[in-house]
Amino acid sequence: MSLATMKQAGYYTRAAGGCPAAALALLLVAAAASPAAGQPGAAERDADLRWFFEAANPEDDDVAEAALDQIAPLWRDGYAMILRDMLRLMQPPAPPRPTVNLADPNRPEPAFEYTIRREHPSTKVWRRFMKFAEDRTGERFRGDIDRLQQWIWSLPYEPHPDYALFKGEWFAAIDARFRQFFPRGVQATIRLDEIDWGGVVVNGIPPLEYPETLAAADADYLDDDHIVFGIAVNGEARAYPKRILAWHEMALDRLGGLELTIVYCTLCGTVIPYESVVDGRHVKIGTSGFLYRSNKLMFDHETRSLWNTFEGVPVVGPLVGSGLRLRHRSVVTTTWGEWRRTHPETTVLSLETGHRRDYSEGAAYRDYFSHDRLMFEVALTDDRLDNKDEVVVLQLADAAGSLQPLAIDVDFLRDNRVFQTEHAGHRLVVVTTRRGANRVFDAGDRRFTELRGDGVVVDDTGAGWRVTEDALVPEDAMRQPRPRVAAQRAFWFGWYAQFPETALIR
Repeated sequence: MSLATMKQAGYYTRAAGGCPAAALALLLVAAAASPAAGQPGAAERDADLRWFFEAANPEDDDVAEAALDQIAPLWRDGYAMILRDMLRLMQPPAPPRPTVNLADPNRPEPAFEYTIRREHPSTKVWRRFMKFAEDRTGERFRGDIDRLQQWIWSLPYEPHPDYALFKGEWFAAIDARFRQFFPRGVQATIRLDEIDWGGVVVNGIPPLEYPETLAAADADYLDDDHIVFGIAVNGEARAYPKRILAWHEMALDRLGGLELTIVYCTLCGTVIPYESVVDGRHVKIGTSGFLYRSNKLMFDHETRSLWNTFEGVPVVGPLVGSGLRLRHRSVVTTTWGEWRRTHPETTVLSLETGHRRDYSEGAAYRDYFSHDRLMFEVALTDDRLDNKDEVVVLQLADAAGSLQPLAIDVDFLRDNRVFQTEHAGHRLVVVTTRRGANRVFDAGDRRFTELRGDGVVVDDTGAGWRVTEDALVPEDAMRQPRPRVAAQRAFWFGWYAQFPETALIR
């Protein structure tokens, strides 16, 4: 989500669970909410949420232990989701810190002594909760929250009846607006225990709203090899430099007369342009601060529903089941030089965004992009490719109307610059430029064989087809253009975590 998440331990322990004042605030919130109070027999069926908050008391061990004693006889393994969310905002135990003793002249080598750091107040609660989780489940997590998380995900999804309410109240200690996403009884099509806090508040990664743009000739801050995301709508082209968009992860813009929501999930390596108007309704989207399977969750300002970024559909909140789906537009990941040469009339974002950031090439997420490790756990991974290998991804409806996901390895496409395949009953051709830009088209009944040096694709009859942002356009006017298919790049782990049933070509 944000570079702040790389330092999240320091951030979230200051923001919530470790601070006695914040802990007291959480207790007051929980008492005021009284999720089980006034419901006859509720405490007999399910552990009262207040006990979980009381068990997080860092100052009064008697109160905390009494609360755990209340939870213990009513324990269900699904309650571990609550403990995990609470542990997420606490400081885990730190190993002893070695110090060098240079004062002893009788030692030929420096002696190492170990000093114990003064523990954060929340660390005591961490130990308490980990022990309780192991005692109740019979599992050994060895103080590892990721082990606990993976064990939870291995179980059927059977949460506490008020788990959503708990989630909203707990994370409201960081940002009160989080409470609006998780009211009691909220509808959801995804597991709420796979929703994780990304380390920032609501719109803490500020979206760009109708950003300033420049003509290509005026964009002297860009070098030809800098990465841009190119979008063209109704003949109007615009480049969104990665070096800018990575700091904002979203741009609300107008292009070719269309309102667009351009979403960039940096953790999953994917940029998706959506039309902002669906069924005559202008949906204003923001960044929730939460992740689902390491993929950012958007929200709409009107209903505070959470939306899945890969699919453009509401997955938590009032709009679940509404049938709303944002329309996906085409985007290409390319270099500024290649985009500018093929679209000399293009505009491009200005560095004058109204925000102060280091917009130099590669500055945002430099560390994250430099290795294959994940910042946030996901339930499923697949080792056919490395986590952050790039794939071209899309979904197409089959004959029954079900969307079928497909991923194609970018390295494979570099070696097969005109690649034809069939998926979900559709015949596709993927055209890849020398610079590695991928575009997917509906091949129809044509068989394409090669890409000429002038950028024209040739079919098996020898006819040429120009590559445009909308279609493969035949040089022979007697033939019909072959339309572009909306697709984008993503990191393999992010796509697979979302769609483990995906087909993969590599």
